[in-house]
Amino acid sequence: MAAGQDNLTAVLYGINDMRLEQRPISEPNDIQVLIQMEVVGICGSDVHYMTHGKIGPFVVEQPMVIGHEAAGTIVKCGKNVKHLQPGDRVAIEPGCPCRMCNFCKIGKYNLCPGMMFCATPPYDGNLCRFYLHDADFCFKLPDNLNLEEGAIMEPLSVGVHACKKAGVKIGDVVLILGAGPIGLVTLLAAKAMGASKICITDILDIKLEMAKKLGADHAIKIEKHLSEDEIVKKVVTLLGEEPNASFDCTGVESCVRIALRSTAKAGKVVLVGLGKFEMNLPLTSALIKEVDIRGVFRYNNDYPTAIEMVRSGRINVKPLITHHYRLEETLQAFETAKTQKGNPVKILIHANPNWRPS
Repeated sequence: MAAGQDNLTAVLYGINDMRLEQRPISEPNDIQVLIQMEVVGICGSDVHYMTHGKIGPFVVEQPMVIGHEAAGTIVKCGKNVKHLQPGDRVAIEPGCPCRMCNFCKIGKYNLCPGMMFCATPPYDGNLCRFYLHDADFCFKLPDNLNLEEGAIMEPLSVGVHACKKAGVKIGDVVLILGAGPIGLVTLLAAKAMGASKICITDILDIKLEMAKKLGADHAIKIEKHLSEDEIVKKVVTLLGEEPNASFDCTGVESCVRIALRSTAKAGKVVLVGLGKFEMNLPLTSALIKEVDIRGVFRYNNDYPTAIEMVRSGRINVKPLITHHYRLEETLQAFETAKTQKGNPVKILIHANPNWRPS
């Protein structure tokens, strides 16, 4: 690319220290593509890195480009890239594994110890004008998906992966704890996979209202005066039976406990939210019921499923998109995410300077 071409980039230097700066544009290697970035969503993890400087063992120790929920347009391909060409619009799966370790070979590449994941220290993300990525983790968008929907394929893939872990099928009864973005995409995926009844919980009415609009059959507001026993009873009463699949999308200990206590015998509890390293949980009662406890970490081989669900009309992700900003307005976008002003669900940042609001 021409020297001096605009590659405005959002770089996190430390806690609450986000800067916009120009970065050089690199050439793709044999298996990479150069992408004109179009849309990048703000994830809760991005906000956490900005406000705390770390997530668990991942610590921001040097300047890091932020952003990993993304879609863009191919502008140049490496010589070995055959399935993409300049002009293709793609959803970008943000992790590139080693492809050589045992986890990669058995199809669990999300557990690869050599995973290079966007905006996870020490690796840069993709909130910039131009970005290099391995071509085999770029997925061409169907004609009936726009680039904004393409960026939502990242969080949707988390929900798809969680529902695959639970084996959600037609007729299943589902409990989802937490109606944030990940709880909502889990709701959408469960509905698309055939769940017949879904109950969702949250502490905020406005989030529960959104969940109902997206298809939740029942919603429970978790209030301080409600005991754990009362919440469990409420779940079972509303659903008419114990759920056979429960998803904790909060990482909060009390929610994990409710999931374990509510779930039916031989059911599955999927832990999606990241919380404390150690929790006090009712494991004996789960053991007696033979409840299967499953963890999820990101996703693997789920982007094609997520894209097909939206292409076919089984899922509509557009209601999740609540805010739009330009790349030059990144600081304002993150302030909205931090303060939750205007009840944001999914905030999108448009990296292409030619973007115009529709």
